[in-house]
Amino acid sequence: MKKLQQLGLGIFLIGLALFCSLMFLGSYNLSNNQFQKIIESKRIKSEIFTGKIKSKIVDKEFSSSFEISEIIINSLKESNKIHKTNREWNKVIYDKPHSFSYEILKVAGTGIIKENKVLFWLLTFGLGIFGSLLFIIPNIITLGPPGIKNNGIYFNSATNRGFLGWFVFIFLVVFYVLLYFYPDYIVNWTYIVDPISENLSGNPASQWFLYGFLYCTVMTVMAIRMYIKYRNNKYQILRTTSVWFFQIVFAFLIPEILVRFEKPWYDFKNAFPLDYDFFFSWNLNSLIDSGGFGLFILVWGIVLTLIIVPVMVYFFGKRWYCSWVCGCGGLAETLGDPFRHLSNKSIGAWKLERWLVHGVLVFSLLMTGFTLYSYFSGSQSVLGIKTQSIQNIYGFLIGSIFAGVIGTGFYPIFGNRVWCRFGCPLAAYLGLVQRFKSRFRITTNGGQCISCGNCSTYCEMGIDVRAYAQKGQDIVRSSCVGCGVCSAVCPRGVLKLENGPLENRTYAPEFPLGNSL
Repeated sequence: MKKLQQLGLGIFLIGLALFCSLMFLGSYNLSNNQFQKIIESKRIKSEIFTGKIKSKIVDKEFSSSFEISEIIINSLKESNKIHKTNREWNKVIYDKPHSFSYEILKVAGTGIIKENKVLFWLLTFGLGIFGSLLFIIPNIITLGPPGIKNNGIYFNSATNRGFLGWFVFIFLVVFYVLLYFYPDYIVNWTYIVDPISENLSGNPASQWFLYGFLYCTVMTVMAIRMYIKYRNNKYQILRTTSVWFFQIVFAFLIPEILVRFEKPWYDFKNAFPLDYDFFFSWNLNSLIDSGGFGLFILVWGIVLTLIIVPVMVYFFGKRWYCSWVCGCGGLAETLGDPFRHLSNKSIGAWKLERWLVHGVLVFSLLMTGFTLYSYFSGSQSVLGIKTQSIQNIYGFLIGSIFAGVIGTGFYPIFGNRVWCRFGCPLAAYLGLVQRFKSRFRITTNGGQCISCGNCSTYCEMGIDVRAYAQKGQDIVRSSCVGCGVCSAVCPRGVLKLENGPLENRTYAPEFPLGNSL
């Protein structure tokens, strides 16, 4: 079985290497007709920019996306600088340079990758999926009897911040940086998922479709791993199935199908303030312009946030969303499961968590207040502060850096719930309701606790569960997402997830009762 797993790992690494190499392959040739269509669709009035592109790029062959992208971006910056100096604001191109470069490269691509999309999908995604499954499935035999143990996680370089863990960390961070800030460098990756995108939405794949498809693929493969690992625990099986279903259907398939029918792209499970741009003017205008369906989405988004979310938290705790519905939580519980023990359980981390996550919540609410005021008043600023600047800062620092680069990229170093613990404004909102007005709690039986520490080790939210268990004290913490793994790994059945009446709920102090292991 070990040799079979090694073969699977080798196949996966070959697929991954081929996937990475696509960045450096292919060729690009932008025709004059293609460029004119871009100019017309973007309503570009800069004769300086169009002149530079026609002289340097149009009808010329390029073998590197980096080379052609550099020319496009430099031309964009130079022409914008001249127009701003001359106060020709109607000729300034306000698109983000690398995003604009991506749009040109997407239509300019030629050569082996664009002409053999299915083949390269099989050589990258296909090999990656097959290799991963070949590595994972033999665990059914090698794991022995069902059950979770402290199974060498601190002796594996991939899960103890060893060299493999740091390699995964660097790879994930680089991937997210490219995805968010340099999409023109990964245009070849989008070509291989074009057929899937065109069949769903009728449009070529964007970098966000690529991400969505990759997200779903990773969750599917790692969900199989979860089924094997937790095969004796019905709660974990159902929870894994739920987050997988909501990600595939609600976050991926339905939004893409809506686009095919010329409706707004919308994830019906994504609640504000996690969906921080829901009240941005461009989104509100898009929903209103979409008629009855758009108004339904607008009403649904408000009702979901103000009524459905708190009511569900009252009855079931924040776990109903964070561990059963949320896509961020779904990735954390599947891809991030091997790293859950790396969460910092120190008092210092707990204090930082409280300040950061509630600070982000306040920031998101203030930004939304500014946004709505600007939308209804027509003013571009509030108290001398430009609303657009606040939105840009939030989108960059929280929406991109925190939620993406740090939130997922840091799995192998700081655990799988970095974003959920320290940055998610919706988690903060859910946590406040759970802490003070929820029927959910984790009950403990202190007389049965043998202080093995499995529960604290595997708590992804940094809670020292053992300290509560030793005192027989219910766990009522705003950060707890009710994943139930602490209960799954307990050898004595000390911990139990329950929904009960408020009057029988023991309110544990929010301050941690113990130190990290």
